[in-house]
Amino acid sequence: MLKWASAFIGYFKFGFPGALSGYFIGSIIEQFFGRGSKRYFQTRVETPQPADFQINLLSLAATVIKADGLVKSEELQFVRNFFITNYGSQNASSIFETFNAQIKKEAQNILNLSQVFVSQTQYETRLQVLHFLFGVANADGSISQLELNKIDQIAAALRIRFSDFESIKAMFVKSSNNAYKILEITISATDADVKKAYRSMAKKYHPDKLQTKDPAMVKGAKEKFQEVQKAYEIIQKEREH
Repeated sequence: MLKWASAFIGYFKFGFPGALSGYFIGSIIEQFFGRGSKRYFQTRVETPQPADFQINLLSLAATVIKADGLVKSEELQFVRNFFITNYGSQNASSIFETFNAQIKKEAQNILNLSQVFVSQTQYETRLQVLHFLFGVANADGSISQLELNKIDQIAAALRIRFSDFESIKAMFVKSSNNAYKILEITISATDADVKKAYRSMAKKYHPDKLQTKDPAMVKGAKEKFQEVQKAYEIIQKEREH
C-alpha cells in the first residue's frame, strides 16, 4: 500500500508525473523493508474523528484505484478534487499527508476499513461512501470488471443491501432500463408502483436523512437524490407515449 500512498501524495503535490514518481519510490521502499513489519500492524476499531473518517474514505478509494493495478490520472484527479472541494486545500493536504504516514504502519484491508463505518456511521452515510467509490472508478469514463468486483466486496463489508447496491450501480453503469433499476423496480411496475418507489427512494436518499454534516457525504446524497428525480422523470415521459 505504501506505493499507492506515495502515488497519492505525489499527484496531490506535482500532478501525474509526481504520482508516477511516488509510486516508483514507494515500490522500492516496500521491497526494501519487505513484509516483516506486519507484526507491528494493529486492527483496532475506534470511534472515528472527522480526520479518521476522511482517511478511511481515502483508503477505500485507494483500494478501488489499485483494483486493476493501474495508476490512472483521471481517478487520482477525481479523488484530489473531491477532497479539496469538500474539505479545502489545506485540510486535504493534511489528510493526504496523514494517510501517507499511517499507511506505512497500519494494516489496510477492506474488512477493517469498512468495520469502522459499520460501527460508527448510519446506513445512509455508508450509501454515500459507496456512491463516492463508484465515482472514483468511473472517473476515467468506465468501470472495469476488476473495479466493479472490488466495489462489490466493499459494499458487502459495509453491509449495503443488494437492491441499494444495484440502484447506485445503475447511476454509473448504464444499461437497459436504468431508470427502473435506480428506483429498484422492474419495467412491469404499475404507475402506482412507480410513484410509490419514487417516494421511497427520494426519502431514502434525501440529504436530511444523513446523521452527519460531512460536506462530502451531503454532496453525495444530493447527487443521488437528483438521480432518483431524473429516473422518475424518464419513466414518466416514456409512459406518456
